[in-house]
Amino acid sequence: MAYDLEEQEQIATFKGWWNDNGTWLLSVIAVAAIALSAWQGWRVWQANQAQQAGVQYETLIRAAQAGDAKALRDAGGTLVESFPRTFYASLGALVSARFYFDRADLKNAKLQLQWIVDRSSSNELRDIARLRLAAVLLDEKAYDAALALLGEKHAAPMEPQYAALRGDVLLAKNNTTDAKAAYRAALEKADRRDAAFRASLQLRLDALGG
Repeated sequence: MAYDLEEQEQIATFKGWWNDNGTWLLSVIAVAAIALSAWQGWRVWQANQAQQAGVQYETLIRAAQAGDAKALRDAGGTLVESFPRTFYASLGALVSARFYFDRADLKNAKLQLQWIVDRSSSNELRDIARLRLAAVLLDEKAYDAALALLGEKHAAPMEPQYAALRGDVLLAKNNTTDAKAAYRAALEKADRRDAAFRASLQLRLDALGG
């Protein structure tokens, strides 16, 4: 097939460019293909991890409902050891903490909540865990430790609950003035649609003289 002069020049130019850059281009394509394959593999692995974690979480829920401490401990242990980065691991620790708290096993309840604070990938669950851990510390009369937790940075929607519990801790320390201020702050920021929570705060304020 004959080419005119212009086409021959274009072919020569392309060949020259290919000689200079062909190896680099093939390397880029190969790296991109490997990266895409690795990303797809990672997504498959994540999906598999989530599925397996979900099975363990369901086992843990059933154990909690049945009051089976051993099954709950086994499922919870598998979640935090084998699937620590999944949302199910944090949810499982939260369920386990409630299970232990309801049975006055504050040591294990604190361990579960502390794991969430230290390891959870969910900011929301860490905020909830800090709040519940502070409530356990209040029960143990570890007031300063509870206040330190409540002073940690947390999401704005959680502030009413944090302020309310801060008031409870301060009241337990016989710091009535600061407790009233905390209750007022909680009441000011509480969702007006949450009538029960607002009524509870108002009762606490009224008991302290408003």
